[in-house]
Amino acid sequence: MRPPVSRHRPSGEGPSGPRPRVYSPDLTPPWKKPRTVPEVPAEPGLVVEEPGTGFCGAVIRCEAGTVTLEDRFGKHRAFPLAPGAFLLEGRAVTLVKPSSGPVRPTRTASGSVAVPGARARVARAGRIYVEGRHDAELVEKVWGDDLRVEGVVVEYLEGVDDLPSIVEAFAPGPDARLGVLVDHLVPGSKEWRIAESVTSKHALVVGHPYIDVWEAVKPSSLGIESWPRVPRGQDWKTGVCRALGWPENTGAAWQRILSHVRSYKDLQPELLGRVEQLIDFVTAQPE
Repeated sequence: MRPPVSRHRPSGEGPSGPRPRVYSPDLTPPWKKPRTVPEVPAEPGLVVEEPGTGFCGAVIRCEAGTVTLEDRFGKHRAFPLAPGAFLLEGRAVTLVKPSSGPVRPTRTASGSVAVPGARARVARAGRIYVEGRHDAELVEKVWGDDLRVEGVVVEYLEGVDDLPSIVEAFAPGPDARLGVLVDHLVPGSKEWRIAESVTSKHALVVGHPYIDVWEAVKPSSLGIESWPRVPRGQDWKTGVCRALGWPENTGAAWQRILSHVRSYKDLQPELLGRVEQLIDFVTAQPE
């Protein structure tokens, strides 16, 4: 008799004999394989950390194989766009240059969060008055986006001497607050006395200590060491132009100064705080 035929074959054998083993060309154990690091566009405003230095900041530009970050103190540092070189919410990422399409700013010139596509609000009854045209142009350049969103209109005086009559005609109230920004508002000055006479619950007058709003622009933003000292008796703006070697055309000089103002970082804190204070005052909800 024949021995019984077994239907079970040794492992690795096929119907016609042993099957060849197939090996992957990659013999690296799974636990040794590097993890995939996602690529993230270095869009302006994206907050990441460079773990080697611990520097954490928002992307402000990406060019020539580097990315520049700005921390919360305004300090800038540039880093190479190396694979997995940054942490995003604690996870390693590779920053890559954004697409060439238009990039909307994530912050306004005043440092506020931008609201893309926001329409200007219907103007409030409240107003902010500033002392001159240059003041109004500077406020518009830095805070214009914020003011349109809040519906605040900025107008300018031709001089602080007219302020009492303007306040009286405006008749500030709970639903129509009036904020006023005055140049050279220092204790004991003429401006100080006028401001004191018109300040009330619904009218706020604040100011900066500078002779003119020109001085509220940081000298470093203009590439000069400091604002010149102009002897008493001389027109201050004309004296500044002479001292800096500029043509004695104050209108052209102001446009030159204004062109160097890109954001709130180009302005002195004594002006920044006062404008923010006025915006908060005028937009506050009636009690």
